[in-house]
Amino acid sequence: MLPRNIARVALKRSIVQARHVPIRHISARHAPSVMLAQRRHFATPPPQVKHSDLDVDEYHALSDATMDTMLESLETLLDELGDPQYEVEYHSGVLTLKLGNHGTYVINKQPPNKQIWLSSPFSGPKRYDYAVESDDWYYARDGHSMGDLLNTELSQVLKQDVDLGLRDISKQVA
Repeated sequence: MLPRNIARVALKRSIVQARHVPIRHISARHAPSVMLAQRRHFATPPPQVKHSDLDVDEYHALSDATMDTMLESLETLLDELGDPQYEVEYHSGVLTLKLGNHGTYVINKQPPNKQIWLSSPFSGPKRYDYAVESDDWYYARDGHSMGDLLNTELSQVLKQDVDLGLRDISKQVA
């Protein structure tokens, strides 16, 4: 039987709702007794790791074609707008799109995961995997493509229709 003072202390120290699991407790003062330990439950599920079926060369060809297409489309778009606060840069696999007071997009290749990561000032961070069947980069949690997200957000910010041409990216691989 568990001594009352130990049980009270264990229950008072519980801050989160927990499930009690019996464990063995041995101390120098007491004979072996059963004590209740607490297992913490997290609200956020563990990360869901999706391993891509692309080989490394395919990944680089597709991600490079995606980044190059995006860079060319954004350069053309920003040249047409002529706003000096808007700027796009691409170095070492990282594309940075600065939109003045609207914030900054950072889009980069992640070769170890075979993903493209996007950080949006409006929708936050997302990790995109390439889907062969649809020939596009998709975010596993919401099923939306990277091109659709960027086209929608940039159209709203720039107050004009934007299409970066990121569909059927495999056709653009040299």
